[in-house]
Amino acid sequence: MPKVTLMGAGSAFTPRLFCDIMQIPDLDGGTIGLVDIDPERLRLSAGALGVIAERLGKANKWSIEPTTDRKDALPGTDYLINCIEVSGTETVRHDYHIAKEFGVDQCIGDTTGPGGIMKAFRTVPPWLEIVRDAEDLCPDALILNYTNPMSIMSFATERTTDMAYVGLCHSVQGTAKKLAAYAGVPYNEMTWRCGGINHMAWFTQLEHDGRDLYPVVRERLESGAELDDKPIYEHDPVRFDLMLHFGYFNTESSGHMSEYVPYYRKRDDLIDTYCRERYKGGRGFYAREWPTWRRENDEQRQRIIDGDEEPNIERSHEFACRIIEAHLKNQPDVIHGSVENKGLIDNLPAEGVVEVPVMVDRTGYNPCRFGPLPPQVAALCDSNMRSFECAVKSILEQDSDLALHALLLDPLTAAVCCPAEIKEMFLKLLRAEQDYMPGYLQEVANA
Repeated sequence: MPKVTLMGAGSAFTPRLFCDIMQIPDLDGGTIGLVDIDPERLRLSAGALGVIAERLGKANKWSIEPTTDRKDALPGTDYLINCIEVSGTETVRHDYHIAKEFGVDQCIGDTTGPGGIMKAFRTVPPWLEIVRDAEDLCPDALILNYTNPMSIMSFATERTTDMAYVGLCHSVQGTAKKLAAYAGVPYNEMTWRCGGINHMAWFTQLEHDGRDLYPVVRERLESGAELDDKPIYEHDPVRFDLMLHFGYFNTESSGHMSEYVPYYRKRDDLIDTYCRERYKGGRGFYAREWPTWRRENDEQRQRIIDGDEEPNIERSHEFACRIIEAHLKNQPDVIHGSVENKGLIDNLPAEGVVEVPVMVDRTGYNPCRFGPLPPQVAALCDSNMRSFECAVKSILEQDSDLALHALLLDPLTAAVCCPAEIKEMFLKLLRAEQDYMPGYLQEVANA
């Protein structure tokens, strides 16, 4: 029976992932290890999972073992899922408001930009401590990471351990389904290839019955075709604009994507023209909503425990359960994940991390060679990867200059600010968040 251990049990992913895992066909049961340093959120997650197990008829088959000490949970772990959030809601307002003082207006700010880079400095060091414990206590476990900033987390992990690792997101499969709807074809009849980096992978092939769907999508945009009672363009304005200019559609929401390139958020009039509310580019969207989401997740879990709300037990499109099923049963399956490049995408840095198809079987993760990306979209990926490389090397080498270089190279930040302004922003962010920074950056904050 497998043991699946999740770090950061308070995460919104927890019920979704384990509901999927408990529904793997012919899996008779196993152990669910839940780890969270917040005892109350740990209680809520364990209690809600207990109710889900009952609804699925699995209560007598799965043992749920919550703990605040990861060293109690790691021994015997076969699959280690990471969903940690370092600092909770304490820093999200700084990530947004301090950057905004310098003109950098983020929508989400958890993967790149000032918010994503600061999140990396908060999150990577504690995560690498967890990995070191895993090397000692469950060295043969497969690691499945869901925590952002995905590319930076993946780059740091691949550089520091030989444990089997993949970074997971839902943007590839989620976007593929959206593209089918935009093109007006059944999703299960569409053929596609997708590769790049997390949140900036590109659908380089998009076909239905051998017909290229890109002209179809462009024609539907130009004709004003509607989906769910509004023009198709309004569902994804930034991504459609990029597609019209660069030729290909990418994998993350318009809100995320508006932060990864220098075009859409450097002036108020551009934000007003190309961005919309929430995941379509809303100003300070995560900074406003994250504390509310966290509270609402906790309240919902208490209602489930109390019997006042039924849990959602539908299987999701997350990859975790497919990985576990393929590995346990030796039934090969292909997912998309973040892994070390090593020539998988020829025209992206070999040392970096890319998001490509990954075949999973009894042997673990087997990344598939993708080949070169079209040069124009490879350049967009490369611009982010150079910033990510500086952030990771800063952490591993404890080099504060490289930390600043990561922010200096961020495409959006550089489009708005000069180097002196970026340095001032960086120091102000460090001072505001120094309690969560690694020691070498605390010294800079206090200098």
